[in-house]
Amino acid sequence: MPSPLVPTQWLQDNLDNERLVLIDASMATVIGKDPIVYDRPMWIPGSRQIDLEGVLCDTGSSQTHAFPTEEQVTDEAQRLGITTDSLVVLYDNQGIYSAPRAWWIFRSMGVKHVFVLDGGLPQWLAEKRDVVSTIAENTATPSNFVANLDRSRVRDSAYVLHHLDDSRVTVIDARSRSRFLAQVPEPRPGVRSGHIPNSHNLPFTEVLEGNCFKPASELKAIFITLAPPLQSSSEPQLVFSCGSGITACIILLAAELAGYHQLSLYDGSWADWGRDESLPVA
Repeated sequence: MPSPLVPTQWLQDNLDNERLVLIDASMATVIGKDPIVYDRPMWIPGSRQIDLEGVLCDTGSSQTHAFPTEEQVTDEAQRLGITTDSLVVLYDNQGIYSAPRAWWIFRSMGVKHVFVLDGGLPQWLAEKRDVVSTIAENTATPSNFVANLDRSRVRDSAYVLHHLDDSRVTVIDARSRSRFLAQVPEPRPGVRSGHIPNSHNLPFTEVLEGNCFKPASELKAIFITLAPPLQSSSEPQLVFSCGSGITACIILLAAELAGYHQLSLYDGSWADWGRDESLPVA
């Protein structure tokens, strides 16, 4: 499958596929949109679950939502039975929110076939497809998968600072425009208001249409204004940021749908940059 997205019908048709590892990557905390609240727990049949804020987050780091270590991803992938042949499909209960974060974690760590369910649980429910009230028991045989981080996919503040004036690198921030322009205070204590100098703003809600991503043609039109081709006709490098590195992955995935390939995530994002008084703020 060439796209990082799978539609609900594809998932319905593949629920019994022995290669499928279906994972709910929902988060308890939702920032930047009105959260969808459910009156009872529900999952797509066969779903397993991961914890992006605990198990797949480097809690030993001072950063908020720090990218997990290779050891953490290795342990979780082996627990879930993920192999090099697995079809890993991720979704969340907000439509498109935290599943792209899980997608980028597994992708960056060497999982070859990993996808996001377009529209997530809300789209699945809107189409009146079956759900269950309990998470599937993990009966997978532990695998021997070993995570190997592609460090070009995850950047730190030193990299971003070094490339602030580099026309080949474009930083795109997924926060709301009011936060980007420092018109409202940051929700996290100790974090300055504003944005990374020379960065561009693309609120993550602007790449979505209802529960799903906008069509690729519309996404291309959005990104071409932010990151046009370089004079050499080569593709610019795009670095994605947000409040702490969650919703940045939404617009990162949107950029891939739009045809960009040189993509990376700023680990820690504005929560990291905004706390460091030595770093410039616009």
